[in-house]
Amino acid sequence: TRGRAVSQTENKGRQRRMQQSPPWWDERSTRGERRNMEDLSLNEPEAQPEAAQQKTQDGGNPSGGSGGKKNKKKDKKGGDGDGKPKLTRAEIKAQRLAARGAKAGQQQQEADPLADKYGDMGLVQSTTNGAFEFTSLSDLETKIQESGAEPCVVRLRARIHAVRGKGKSAFVVLRDRTATVQCVFFVDKEQKVVSKGMVKYVTSLSKESVVDVTGVAVVPSSPVEGCTIKQVEIQGTGMFVVSKAAPLPFDIADACRREDAEGAHVNQDTRLDNRFIDLRTPANQAIFRIQSAVGQLFRENLLSKDFVEIHTPKIMAGSSEGGSSVFELKYMGRNACLAQSPQLCKQMAICADFGRVFEIGPVFRAEKSFTHRHLCEFIGMDFEMTIKEHYFELLDVIDELFVYMFDGLKNKKEELEAVNQQYPFEPLEYLRPSLRLTFEEGVQLLKENGIDQDPFDDLSTEVERTLGRLVKEKYKTDFYILHRYPLAARPFYTMPAPDDPRYTNSYDVFIRGEEIISGAQRIHDPALLTERAKAKGMDVSTIESYIKSFSFGAHPHGGCGVGLERVAMLYLGLNNIRKSSMFPRDPQRLTPP
Repeated sequence: TRGRAVSQTENKGRQRRMQQSPPWWDERSTRGERRNMEDLSLNEPEAQPEAAQQKTQDGGNPSGGSGGKKNKKKDKKGGDGDGKPKLTRAEIKAQRLAARGAKAGQQQQEADPLADKYGDMGLVQSTTNGAFEFTSLSDLETKIQESGAEPCVVRLRARIHAVRGKGKSAFVVLRDRTATVQCVFFVDKEQKVVSKGMVKYVTSLSKESVVDVTGVAVVPSSPVEGCTIKQVEIQGTGMFVVSKAAPLPFDIADACRREDAEGAHVNQDTRLDNRFIDLRTPANQAIFRIQSAVGQLFRENLLSKDFVEIHTPKIMAGSSEGGSSVFELKYMGRNACLAQSPQLCKQMAICADFGRVFEIGPVFRAEKSFTHRHLCEFIGMDFEMTIKEHYFELLDVIDELFVYMFDGLKNKKEELEAVNQQYPFEPLEYLRPSLRLTFEEGVQLLKENGIDQDPFDDLSTEVERTLGRLVKEKYKTDFYILHRYPLAARPFYTMPAPDDPRYTNSYDVFIRGEEIISGAQRIHDPALLTERAKAKGMDVSTIESYIKSFSFGAHPHGGCGVGLERVAMLYLGLNNIRKSSMFPRDPQRLTPP
C-alpha cells in the first residue's frame, strides 16, 4: 500500500544517515571533533566477520533480514546497537578532555629529559632495603655543618604542608611531625636541573600528599619565616609522590590557627571526627610527645625508687570505688564490670610483699560528665607502697615525683614552643618542696576571701578553681597538695584520721586549680574495712577476696592515682581534656576508630 511504501522509504533514509554519521555525532560536530573522537575510539564496534560487516553496511544484520525494526527499538531504549547504554554529549566531552589531558601529560613527560626525576613512585612493597639514605627534617642543620664545603645532597620524606607556583618556580613547605622546612624549585636556563614540566607537576600536587624530595640543603640568605626550620632551605632537584592525598575535610592550616586569631577555624567535633588528620598539626604532635614524656618520667622516677611495674585485670566482679558509675558487662554468664581503677589489685600486691608497685593503664568511668576535664576512659598512673609510720611518707614520694617530672618536661623546648604557638600558656610555677595545706587550712583561706565552705564536705569544681587562684596569689605556685580530707568525701578503703574520725589520712594534688591526684593511706585491717564498705552501701560479697587478702597479715600502706591526660592538659594550660586524649571517649563519643 501507499502507507507501506512511505515507511520503507523513511527507513532507508534513516539507514543512509546512520552510515554517514555515527549515532554519537550530530550536524553540529566539527571536523576536528570527529577526528578526536575517532582517535579516542569511543564506542568502537568490535571486529566482525567480513560477511557480517558487508550485511551491516547494506543496512541489514549478520543474522539476516533488514533489522530496521530491531535497531529502532534499541535506539528508543537508549542503546547503541550492542546492548551498551548510549553516552551523553557531556560524558563524551568529559572522556575526550580526560584522554586529551592524559595524552598531553604523557607526551610532555616523554619529551622532558628530566622525566625520571619526578612523578608517581608507585606502591612501596619492600622491594628494596637500604637503597636510599633519608635525612630527617630535624637533622638538616647538622647535615649542612657536616658537609663542609661539599654540596649537602639530601633525600627527604615528608608531607606537602603548602605549595604554590610563581612563574617558572615552585615553593613547597614540607612537614614532618613538628618540623617544617621550605623547598624551592627554579627552572634553570637549559632545564638540566629543574624543568618546566617538573615545576608544573610539583604545583599540581595536593596538600598532605606524602612525597620523597631530592635536593641540596643550603643556608638561605635570610631566615625562612613561617617554617620551624628557618636557617635551612632545600633547592629541589626531584620529587616523587609516595601517597597522594584525597581532598581534605578541612585545611590543615586552619587547624593550626590560634583560637583567638582571625580566619577560618575548625570546630572540636570536626577535629575529633577526623582525628587522624587533626593529629598531624604541629601542636597536636607536640602535645602527645609531651604526654609520652609524662609517662616516661613517671616510670623513670618510680623505678629509681625501687618500685615494681605491674599489670592488673580490667574486668572485675564488682566496683572498686564503691559507686555505681561502672560499665557493666556479662562475663561467661556472670555479671562483671570494667575496672574503675587498679586500686584493689595494687593493695593485694602489697599484701603479697611487693613493697612498692605502680601501673600505667586504662581506667573506665561510666559517669555522664559533660565537662572539660572528664572522660569515660583514660590512662591512669597509679602507685602503692608500704609506709612505716605516717602517710606523709606518701606525700614525700609524690612531691619528689612531680618535681622530677616538671623539671624533665622543661627539656621539651621544641614541643613546648609548638604547643605555645597555637595554644598560648604560662609556664608552670612550682616550689621545692611543694606546698602542703590541710583541708581545714584550705577552708580557712576560702573563708578569708568571703567564700563559705562546709568543712566536712568535698570541694566543688568551682571552689577548687577559686582555691587554686588564691593559693597562686598567696604562695606563688600552681602546684600544691591538700590533705586530711573529710571522711564523707573519700572511698571506703580510706584510713580515718586518728585524732578526728570525721577526717581521713588522705590527700588531693592540684595543678592550676584543678585536681589531678586523689590518694590516701589505706585501711589494712579486715574488720574496719568490712565496716567501712557496708557504711558506703557496698555488697561486701563482691569484694570478699579483696578483704580476705588483709586477713593474713598486711603492711600499713597507701598510694594514689593520677590521670595522664589531665596532667598533660593542665601542665600545658589546655582548656579541654579532649585535646590531650588521642581518641577521646566521653558520654557521647565512641569513634573513631
